[in-house]
Amino acid sequence: MLCQYTFRHYLPRTNSSVVAWIRRKGLTMTDSAGTGWTGGQKAVGDIAPALAHYTDKVLFDDVWERPELSKRDRSLVTVAALTVMGNTDQLRFHLDFARQNGVTETELMEALTHLAFYAGWPKAMAAVGVARDVFGASGNEG
Repeated sequence: MLCQYTFRHYLPRTNSSVVAWIRRKGLTMTDSAGTGWTGGQKAVGDIAPALAHYTDKVLFDDVWERPELSKRDRSLVTVAALTVMGNTDQLRFHLDFARQNGVTETELMEALTHLAFYAGWPKAMAAVGVARDVFGASGNEG
């Protein structure tokens, strides 16, 4: 199944037209179709409503719901990608989200250890520091 959105059809050309385009299509930034995910709206909806919309409706309602990979597998791939890129701010959310999707803390730490050899030691060490903060907050091991 292909993603129902394409950049050519889904993204307007200018930032000023994004909100108007979404409204013309009959969409809202907080409509409840799909999974009901509103994390984007809560995080940046006040300042970047289009980005919030794409986060909630395209990324989480469409991409994360595709059946070709389980959410567990998507979480492992996402944690790996964020680690490789050094995106520790987003990694904080996705480590916790991975646990919600069935990945254990032990598996996540093993993935980060494995990534040290491919992503580089500093990026893996930074990711482990984030994991320590995230896992310490819950104290859970699954």
